[in-house]
Amino acid sequence: MQYRKLGRTGLKVSEVSLGTMAFGRWIDESASGKVLDAALEAGINLIDTADVYGSGMDTGDRLRHGESESILGNLLRGRRNDIVLATKFHAPMGPGVNDRGQSRYYIYRALENSLRRLQTDHIDLYQVHSFDPETPLEETLRALNDLVTQGKIRYLGCSNYAAWQLAKAHGISAQHGLHRFESIQPEYSLITRGIERELVPLVESEQVGVISYSPLGRGILSGKYRQGEAPPSDSRLALGEKRLELLLDSNPAYAFVEAIRPLAEARGWTLAQLALSWVLSHSYISSAILGASKPEQIVDSLKHADEKLTLEELREIDDISRNTGLFRI
Repeated sequence: MQYRKLGRTGLKVSEVSLGTMAFGRWIDESASGKVLDAALEAGINLIDTADVYGSGMDTGDRLRHGESESILGNLLRGRRNDIVLATKFHAPMGPGVNDRGQSRYYIYRALENSLRRLQTDHIDLYQVHSFDPETPLEETLRALNDLVTQGKIRYLGCSNYAAWQLAKAHGISAQHGLHRFESIQPEYSLITRGIERELVPLVESEQVGVISYSPLGRGILSGKYRQGEAPPSDSRLALGEKRLELLLDSNPAYAFVEAIRPLAEARGWTLAQLALSWVLSHSYISSAILGASKPEQIVDSLKHADEKLTLEELREIDDISRNTGLFRI
């Protein structure tokens, strides 16, 4: 495993991190423990979760949110100091009008609840899960800054922010001398490249770490889904993930996957290995989040993670993206 600095900070994170959205949602604590063990054994030191992760994401039962954090809290006993622990907040966690968002009122409560579930006294990277148009950014940033000062948070990050939103947040932090967002967590893969237009130039200019999620395109880039065929019974598509259904319905992803298959075969790699290596071949990526529900998925995906694609291969992939109508670069 190789390690990269998180933006301008001195913190070093594994270039592949473990995403735990499956914990408590699709797999139980025993299965989650096997996945976590495989990740730590492989040298992964960044573990990413969110307060909303759990079976409630599918059932709508907000009492079942937080299951991922609770499972992690149990599994990390005795080895908490071996990892960089990241979690997120924003989504509704209860029926009340103030059980969500990024107000000072809610941030303090959300953090305390996450600390309790994770059985720790601090969060290494605390991230806003998305932009909150109903709360002034200054209120959010001041509340987070106070919690950093109190020692309950080490670094601040954001997720799913547009470039202008991150730039505005940085401007407020600079104006008032507040701790700023040192990382951003966007979706990024061979079939989801929108961040390259505006966000990537910004993060390169401002030295912001990028912790990208869904490097395998929600499983599409593993090659497990084929047009006109039923998905594997244990796959995210078969389990009814709506965002994945929409992505396949509105995207020429099937044609693109078949077009890049020869590139993977030429290297003797799987499609998933090619997709992960492509993300990590970009210097602005601090870490790519790999979600897994089985330990063998971790082991297989990481076999060639330290091997980067050549400029010729990257250009060929860009050509395939243009020719299939997937992305206009």
